[in-house]
Amino acid sequence: MDNFGQLLITGIKGTSLLPEEIEFIKNEKIGGIIFFSHNFQDPAQLAELVNSIQKLRDDYPLFISVDQEGGRVMRLKTHFTQFPAMLDIASLDSPKLVFDVHQILAKELAACGINLVFSPCCDILTNPENKVIGDRAFGTDAETVEKFISAAIRGIQTSGLLSCAKHFPGHGSSFKDSHFYLPLVKTSIEELKSKEVIPFIKASKSRVEFIMMAHLLVDSIDNKLPTSLSPKAYEFLRQETKFSKIVITDDMEMKAISDKYTIEEAALMALSAGTDMLLYRFMDDAKKALEAIREAVKKKTVKRETVLEKLQRVEKCKKENFEKAYGSLQKGSSN
Repeated sequence: MDNFGQLLITGIKGTSLLPEEIEFIKNEKIGGIIFFSHNFQDPAQLAELVNSIQKLRDDYPLFISVDQEGGRVMRLKTHFTQFPAMLDIASLDSPKLVFDVHQILAKELAACGINLVFSPCCDILTNPENKVIGDRAFGTDAETVEKFISAAIRGIQTSGLLSCAKHFPGHGSSFKDSHFYLPLVKTSIEELKSKEVIPFIKASKSRVEFIMMAHLLVDSIDNKLPTSLSPKAYEFLRQETKFSKIVITDDMEMKAISDKYTIEEAALMALSAGTDMLLYRFMDDAKKALEAIREAVKKKTVKRETVLEKLQRVEKCKKENFEKAYGSLQKGSSN
């Protein structure tokens, strides 16, 4: 059995694992799980759920992830500190405060077994009409956002969690929400380099473990394909940020992608373009993606070497970050 499942992070249906979810996670060696509010009742239940998931691992632990930014993007609410939006916190002009907020946020998540948080937003709120980013951004210019990114990442990662900088190459200038439409971004390459990408460079220098690729049509990068499916976009990310760790897609079930491509098509396009991991809200679609990957490698429409390189990147991240924290990694371990 191959371990292509390591390239997937998937959601689950409820507050405990269903038999078919147990089977899929265990047998397919799934790379990680993402939680939403419907997976949460209280911290004790969440910790028990995480433990039941990690017991299924063969080797290194799964990524257990959540969107927990502060403000309106807080999947876990009851019993967790509810922080104001980052735009409000950043207005106090204190990187130390941003560090402290993210340290508290991360420690609360770590206490329940979560080890990856999809935060911080590196987006610059260059379009005041942008509702999807809005007050999730640290500011309206590159200098302000850059100033707080390092503090946020250090606050998260010194507390035992992995951090994910998002949404490359910057969602702050768009008018549409990629949950429902494919936003068109008309920013020039020069402006991307001098403004939008600056916070991501800071994130890379701050040793962030993940960068999330957005679903955007940035015509100066690729006027045909969304960034998450575009080889040019991944090349741009790697070249400009010098980032060598894991690149993950935004949720592959967002309408920006699913309105035009099948689950199978989009999965293979994203992997071939340059992503390391694919993110799915629903396990049924993760299953379709995994089967498509397996078939494509078998038929050699996706090179096995390409997939192996991504698997090595995922394993390297888990080995470096989890080996000490989780102790023994022998088959069947349930630490």
